[in-house]
Amino acid sequence: MTKRNCTQGNHSEVTEFVLLGFTNLPRLLFVVFFLIYVTTLVGNLSMIILIRTDSQLRLPMYFFLSNLSFLDICYSSSVTPKLLSGLLTERNLIPFSGCIAQFYFYAVFGTTEAILLAVMAYDRYMAICEPLHYLTVMSSSVCVQLLVGSCTVGTLNALVHTCALLQLSFCGPNVVNHFFCEIPPLLLLSCSDTWVNEIVMVTSIGFIITTSVLAIFVSYACILVTIWNIRSVEGRHKAFSTCTSHLVAVTLFYGSAAFLYLHPLSNHLDIQDKTASIFYAVLTPMLNPIIYSLRNKEVKNAFRRKASMLSVPRQVSVV
Repeated sequence: MTKRNCTQGNHSEVTEFVLLGFTNLPRLLFVVFFLIYVTTLVGNLSMIILIRTDSQLRLPMYFFLSNLSFLDICYSSSVTPKLLSGLLTERNLIPFSGCIAQFYFYAVFGTTEAILLAVMAYDRYMAICEPLHYLTVMSSSVCVQLLVGSCTVGTLNALVHTCALLQLSFCGPNVVNHFFCEIPPLLLLSCSDTWVNEIVMVTSIGFIITTSVLAIFVSYACILVTIWNIRSVEGRHKAFSTCTSHLVAVTLFYGSAAFLYLHPLSNHLDIQDKTASIFYAVLTPMLNPIIYSLRNKEVKNAFRRKASMLSVPRQVSVV
């Protein structure tokens, strides 16, 4: 792609971008995405409240799950509100600084969630393969350290991409053929040479996805061996039920992320990128609490306990 040079070096002449988003059936899409966003907020908030208030869910697994729900809320909120507002206006404008800020927070929460999913796989390995040492190894301090480490990696990765993006010049056009500010469509608009940004994008995201998926694969390979040696059918079923929900979430998240980022910029197709981004940034945060609640017996029992407590009428004492 031919890049045009700005007259003032790395100074960006573009002060705002136009997010093209979706041009077909905007009113219908607004209703659909609004319902998805509300479901995301309600589902993840319910999961957080349930885990924090139920004494039987005070395990490392649910500590990570509640933080995953918090990340899903933040992750979806960095993208969906602007998507919804754009569906109600003819020109969905976003300032240059707002576009950079949106990308930064999107990258922070997205990368942190990617690392946290790998941490959750390690937690499942310890719970199933090393049950006698599980609570000792996965102590509260270790869980907090793993969470802080995930957030640190996410923040550093977002800073690297954001700083690299700020080195580019944007001279126009300013129409982003996407529904939010993301690296591939922004690079296509730059009049600077973007090969460094492309290498940084593929290398860093490829490294994060590869190492995380490798950690998940190794963890679940050990888990499968352990499950195979469990004689009790009920024990096998319980072990599988706690793992399959995590595997479904991992497949949705990493699959769409790899499809979106790990191919050359020249091969990006608008409709495919938008579809992958919808799965990656909009649908996955909504599906995670549904997947974990449907496939996890402890979570379902906790929901039943809370529902029964709310349904029991209070007895009024008469003097």
